[in-house]
Amino acid sequence: MVERTKQTIALVDDDRNILTSVQMTLEAEGFQVRTYTDGESALQGLTAYPVDLAVLDIKMPRMDGMELLQRLRARSHLPVIFLSSKDEEVDQLMGLRLGADDYITKPFSQRLLLERIRAILRRNEASRAEASGTPMGGALVRGALALDELRHKCTWNGEDVPLTVTEFLLVKTLAMRPGLVKSRDQLIDAAYGDTVYVDDRTIDSHIKRVRKKFRQVDDNFNQIETLYGIGYRYRED
Repeated sequence: MVERTKQTIALVDDDRNILTSVQMTLEAEGFQVRTYTDGESALQGLTAYPVDLAVLDIKMPRMDGMELLQRLRARSHLPVIFLSSKDEEVDQLMGLRLGADDYITKPFSQRLLLERIRAILRRNEASRAEASGTPMGGALVRGALALDELRHKCTWNGEDVPLTVTEFLLVKTLAMRPGLVKSRDQLIDAAYGDTVYVDDRTIDSHIKRVRKKFRQVDDNFNQIETLYGIGYRYRED
């Protein structure tokens, strides 16, 4: 029986107490962990030694979490969870707009962080399943939109639209039922599962970023409609 390779988590925080305690928790749950105390060393380490998911503090020396996320997003779709203080709401929303998959406010429950990590890794693993030798059965096509779940690939009019795991799941959920309104709660369940609490504004931030990405390849993209006070829907062609 072949032993499954352990998944690796990067922890980036200048608070060594947080690094130590979270590292112990994750290692006890079977993860490999790499720790960094600033954004600059984390960027170098993550470039040389890729991981499965990164947990980033926002405010750090030498390079903060925002800049680190921007640099990571320029080269990969690595799932990212932000850690932020309760008084950093603007930073939380900015982080989501830059492409973070989730955020947790300090002080936080390590059990909650573990649940978030596992949920995102499950989604990432499913959406990036190897497609070699597998028929294109995981493709969803809606007009100019094509979503290939097996390769975690999204295109619009044949042009690539790079989506994070969370963004991909939101687009898929909306596109599967064109014309049907999805509430924010339904979208939260689809993207995060029903065991994780996520604020409504998190979904709004993800949708804004999704629209921005599509409009980078098509200025006239307007397939995702907002129904104020209700939710979102994918337009019927």
